[in-house]
Amino acid sequence: MRASEFITEHTLVWARKKGSGAPVMKWRCTSGPRKGRVVPTAAKCGDAPDIAAKERMKKTRAKTKIMQARRAKKTKKVNPTSRLVGRLNKKR
Repeated sequence: MRASEFITEHTLVWARKKGSGAPVMKWRCTSGPRKGRVVPTAAKCGDAPDIAAKERMKKTRAKTKIMQARRAKKTKKVNPTSRLVGRLNKKR
C-alpha cells in the first residue's frame, strides 16, 4: 500500500437535517478549501468556497455572535435530536 491510500479527505458524521431536524449521515471535510465543514455529499469537499456568502457571514457574526452562541448552547442542551447527534458522534 502506498501512503496516498491512507489519506482520507472526509469522514462520515451524524448531523441534523435542515428543515425536519432528523438525524442524517453527512461528511466532514478533513482537507481542501472546506476543511472542518460538514457537507451533505463528499463531492462538495473539493468545491471552492462562496466568497460572497463568506463575507455576509462575517458581518452577521460580528453583529449577532452572542445571541447565536446562546441559542446554539440552548439547542444543544434541550433539543433531543441535537443530543442524539452528539452521542452518535462521540468516539467509543
